[in-house]
Amino acid sequence: MSLEVLASQSQKPDTRPSANYTPSIWGDQFLTYATEEVDFTLKQQVLEFEREVKMMLLDPVKEPSQKLKLVDDIQRLGVSYHFEDEIDEVLKQMYHATYGSGVENDDDDLYTTAQRFRLFRQQGYNVSCDIFNKFKEENDKTFKESLLSDVSGLLSLYEAAHIRIHGEDILEEALAFTTAHLESIKHSLSPPLSEQVSHSLNQSLRKGLTRVEARYYLEIYQECNSHNKTLLMFAKLDFKLLQKIHQKELCEITRWWKDLDVRNELPFTRDRVTEVYFCWALSICFEPEYAFARRTLCKVTALTSILDDIYDVYGTLEELELFTEAIERWDICAMDALPNYMKVCYKALLDVYTEVEVELAKEGKLYRIHYAREAMKMQAKSYYLEAKWFHEKYTPTVDEYIALSSLTSGYPLLITTTFVTMGDIATQDTLDWLATYPKPVKGSAVVARLMDDLVSHKFEQQRGHVASAVECYVKEFGATEEEAIIELRSKVSDAWKDINESFLLPKAVSRPLLTRILNFACVMDVVYKYKDGYTTQHGMLKDLIASALIQQVPAV
Repeated sequence: MSLEVLASQSQKPDTRPSANYTPSIWGDQFLTYATEEVDFTLKQQVLEFEREVKMMLLDPVKEPSQKLKLVDDIQRLGVSYHFEDEIDEVLKQMYHATYGSGVENDDDDLYTTAQRFRLFRQQGYNVSCDIFNKFKEENDKTFKESLLSDVSGLLSLYEAAHIRIHGEDILEEALAFTTAHLESIKHSLSPPLSEQVSHSLNQSLRKGLTRVEARYYLEIYQECNSHNKTLLMFAKLDFKLLQKIHQKELCEITRWWKDLDVRNELPFTRDRVTEVYFCWALSICFEPEYAFARRTLCKVTALTSILDDIYDVYGTLEELELFTEAIERWDICAMDALPNYMKVCYKALLDVYTEVEVELAKEGKLYRIHYAREAMKMQAKSYYLEAKWFHEKYTPTVDEYIALSSLTSGYPLLITTTFVTMGDIATQDTLDWLATYPKPVKGSAVVARLMDDLVSHKFEQQRGHVASAVECYVKEFGATEEEAIIELRSKVSDAWKDINESFLLPKAVSRPLLTRILNFACVMDVVYKYKDGYTTQHGMLKDLIASALIQQVPAV
């Protein structure tokens, strides 16, 4: 097909398939933060309260459960990033005090036992799940009925069960047990506790987004009679400070997106830059020091979303071949052979990576740009192979599908982009490790792909799309759709166990880096649990964005 014909086709949007995506609901709203400056006084207040909370962490206490509760509150309130070293030391001392002698304390109640297990596991200590055997009946088959009245204990065990790894049957039983009983009693509880139970059943801590859970827990913690006023004030001020930082960034991102004029230049694609910033920038690395990572992540994700729509919806196979070759060449001259609509995306892509290259050069880390570019090239190649499957009407096996579609999920690309832009925390060895497609990265990508498929496969098939995991499973195994969904959910659960296992000592890379991989999976659990929240944008995701980026935290 000639380039003239290709160009002609690109000017006839009525002849192309369309997903009919709705326009952005945010408009220019975030441009109003252009003149917002972070208050110096606010920064000073945060620093003062930070010192006070640090002293609380370092002060010895007579009762270990009190220190556990303090660590848990600090983490739930979203301020633990200030005290990573202190928390590490506290939990290290408590772990050795608990297990160093070889004699475990068997007197703790369910709440404390489960909370300690969860906090130790999160920190990397491979605490045995056998500690929960004492809460089972003597026949070792069911949990004790006496636990049913201990709502706080059930909630604590429910949250602990989400840190499970492969082979931990007792935690599988614990999850089923706590879920069933909490569901049955949640409406009969007093309003504050009823709301907490409902929230946890909908969103476990392990799979939640830090800023979302922090905003939620601020209100819960304030209503608790035993709350620490200093910690509460610190958490509120810190949330306010971060919110201002993120508002300013989103303003700049919105201006960049507006200058690209995506709505007019690429009307077939999703106009979702606000959702991209919230889900795949702010929710991945919210801490102030990762501004470069957030900015880059947002731009790369937004452009990857455009690529996804080009390969999935709009481009012909001939055009997609040209586009894939151009991305492989990574040369502005390659743009000349592309249809007009592809030129817009291609130039924006090269411009963003040039920005990254300049910033990495300033940091003395120019070698990293190679990893970033290669990851994007692999993304394009994977999109093209998937497009060929669709055009050839090929339905792959489930294993074939997961192998390719976990790459087209975009997560290997975005995780690499994150590591490349996080400063000194990632080394060249780390980036080489990423290139091997290690188990936690694959786990996060599988969570992304399968959770997306489970909620969007019907819509995708209606508009014309490569077979999803659901269709692949049904065809390969002669199963019903319901049977396919059950099996795929099991695969998602196994992927979470792979992620959890990666946090156990000794770790392949540092916990702060593994946390980014975990955060990517968490986005899927929050945004794609019931529907494709990113594409639809209304409802729950709209409310979460508003609470994190617009609504002010109430004064103490």
